[in-house]
Amino acid sequence: MRESADGKVELWWSTGVRWHQGRPALGWYHEQHGDRLGADVLGAELSFVAGAQRRCLGVRRSRGRLPCPSGALLAPAGTRAQCAPCSALDRSQSVAADTVPDDPQPYHLYLAYFRAGLVKVGISAVERGTARLLEQGAIAHLLLGRGPLMAARRAEAVLGAALGLPDHVRAEAKRPAREGLPPVAERLAELTALGARCHALPGWPEALHRLPGEPPADNCAAYGLGPAGAPTIDERVVSFAEGGEVAGIVRAVVGPDVYLDSDRGSRLLLDSRHLAGWALRKDPSARTAVPVVKAVHPSAAEQPQLF
Repeated sequence: MRESADGKVELWWSTGVRWHQGRPALGWYHEQHGDRLGADVLGAELSFVAGAQRRCLGVRRSRGRLPCPSGALLAPAGTRAQCAPCSALDRSQSVAADTVPDDPQPYHLYLAYFRAGLVKVGISAVERGTARLLEQGAIAHLLLGRGPLMAARRAEAVLGAALGLPDHVRAEAKRPAREGLPPVAERLAELTALGARCHALPGWPEALHRLPGEPPADNCAAYGLGPAGAPTIDERVVSFAEGGEVAGIVRAVVGPDVYLDSDRGSRLLLDSRHLAGWALRKDPSARTAVPVVKAVHPSAAEQPQLF
């Protein structure tokens, strides 16, 4: 929320963290002004209060956002800021849901690394650069090929079936994996070796241009992480609510997850998708007051399964 030139309060609805040109920023939506990005949040001091209602954000398209036709109100909890009809419309034109088989733009086939032994295969539009990899919190990545959508999708299936690589990793598996990472050289070497195994497999679509000489890339610097990975957290935000307050300094941002040194002296993990759909008001006097749970730090042997 902010005051316009004529003194009226404008409602800008949070869309959570957005990655643009390799940097994280809070996204905002206004019914007349459309989508906007705020400043880079790494190292920034956040201090805000949630408004009275959480609203559906409609459907985001490349040409602009389609507002929710009913202006639906949403339950405070949850990480998806869409009502059921808008969610269904979103999936009706979604590459991830395989409902856009004729997309003419080129796609990258990639490997995304989350920790030793936890690597997924995926595809992303070439024009998006590294945005998709940063959105999902990949610690490192390796580009394997480039080509038409369906060729990239077929290669993704071939590699997944032959090497047992998942195409999805849950947040519950990613978060503990970020703590205590192996050295950078070690994780990049694992990606390089796995990439060589991928290229050695038969059955790649002819239409997909392979990238066997592409070097792997580490993403920790973009997230604000040290070489060893994410800082150990004390608490995790589980939901937002009317009047909810958050205050602290951003130490790292991984995918949608914001690591804060909160005003109450704890290291707090905030999944910014909990903010999506809320009108947030900047308030220097805000003090962290949201539902949280104590963090659990399982050992490598206890870390959750992929699915």
